[in-house]
Amino acid sequence: MMNYLDPYLTVSRIKPLVNYQLVYKTTYHYVNYSPINGDSFVWEINGVSTNIFQAYLREFSTHNSKEYKIVVIDDAGFHSTKNIEVPQNIILLRIPPYNPKLNPCEQVWQYIKNRFKNQRFESMKSLKEWLSEMVCEMKPETIKSITGNHHFLKAFNTVFNN
Repeated sequence: MMNYLDPYLTVSRIKPLVNYQLVYKTTYHYVNYSPINGDSFVWEINGVSTNIFQAYLREFSTHNSKEYKIVVIDDAGFHSTKNIEVPQNIILLRIPPYNPKLNPCEQVWQYIKNRFKNQRFESMKSLKEWLSEMVCEMKPETIKSITGNHHFLKAFNTVFNN
């Protein structure tokens, strides 16, 4: 995640001063959000790979284990499903590449990125703490309003309410 500078409102001809930090370190959050009930599941790890993705799916399947889960995935290399076992209570729904508006999680990340702009973190630890707090403290109503794509909700209701 990179913090970007957003414009500030200032007096005419006065340029605002903003702390800007350019550091390249990474952390990864595998997150699922439910547009149905606003529930979320967060798994933080320091990397991406097919093996990590499979471990994530196993872990996610134990969260509310009696619940059937639909995981929206794109064409990221680590989303390859050729050699992984998908748990019984999870179905992977592949979306076309370069269509972030179809991915509910991408909508949530945009929401988070908008709150991330113009912030400076002293360490990776403080960034992780801020991000975890932001992700974990989102209210179910907020999650549902962001992820509630009417196409997905209609499909869900058609399949599961008949």
